[in-house]
Amino acid sequence: MTDKNALLQPDRGQSAVALHLVAKDGFEDWAKALAPGQRAALAAQKFTGGGYETAIVPDGDAWFAVGGVANPNSLSHWCMAKLAETLPAGTYRRAEGEPGKALLGWATAQYRFDRYRSDADDAGPRILLTREAKSIVPALAEAAATESVRDLVNTPAEDMGPGELEAATESLAKAHRGTLKVTRGDPLEREFPMVHVVGRAAARGHAPRMIELEWGDPTHPRLAVVGKGVCFDSGGLDIKPSSSMLLMKKDMGGAAHALALARLVMERPLPVRLHLLIPAVENAVAGNAFRPGDVLRSRAGISVEIGNTDAEGRL
Repeated sequence: MTDKNALLQPDRGQSAVALHLVAKDGFEDWAKALAPGQRAALAAQKFTGGGYETAIVPDGDAWFAVGGVANPNSLSHWCMAKLAETLPAGTYRRAEGEPGKALLGWATAQYRFDRYRSDADDAGPRILLTREAKSIVPALAEAAATESVRDLVNTPAEDMGPGELEAATESLAKAHRGTLKVTRGDPLEREFPMVHVVGRAAARGHAPRMIELEWGDPTHPRLAVVGKGVCFDSGGLDIKPSSSMLLMKKDMGGAAHALALARLVMERPLPVRLHLLIPAVENAVAGNAFRPGDVLRSRAGISVEIGNTDAEGRL
């Protein structure tokens, strides 16, 4: 199992493979300085400096790596992500300059979701060194938050229902001394009737709820973050075709992003009074599901006529 916190490390002069970043329009000039055998190695690997291309080149008793990027002098967050995916396991150091913003892409590119695999393929970590040590902690924090979103969204709905979203929020609250409030059952129907009506047809173990996390100094400016937590969306009685339903475990992606954002706010920590709200439901089909043509009254007292039960996010 790869230690995600070890993917980015301070450069203290330790042994590492030199990683040269070149652009297609500058590749020929760059390659002129190489030995004939090294140019032949690049040609054999069909390396032209194109975006996302990589090559391994012998260098005496060692070797160096080459990666194609759009502009080596202006690296974006993601320009080195593909390189981190395709290079062999090892420790790398950029040969010219520092990776800068590309640290985040390097770390997140090595994400794997193998929770359900019995034969998880771990090719080994690709570690990147940088002399900009202060950039490592925020890059790893953002990478961890990004991976938490991916884990939540990738988990099948049977294992990622409203209860599991509540557990994830509770874990976050405990880690940062936040306050958790969960409203369900009759209180949910009274206080958040639209959340209740969307989720009331779900199985008992996936009952709807409103999940709230509060954190921070009450005197600081209030920041509210709301994430849609539809853990599975069948479409309700206006049921989706199977092709449209296949990826509906991802309909709680808004909640996953909201949790990750809250995590970063609390880790920094930012001077705000955070209020995270996640209406967590499953839009299911059952005898008590809400129907097209129903007229419902919202928490705000507004009457809403249902034209299509697959528009549940608006409720």
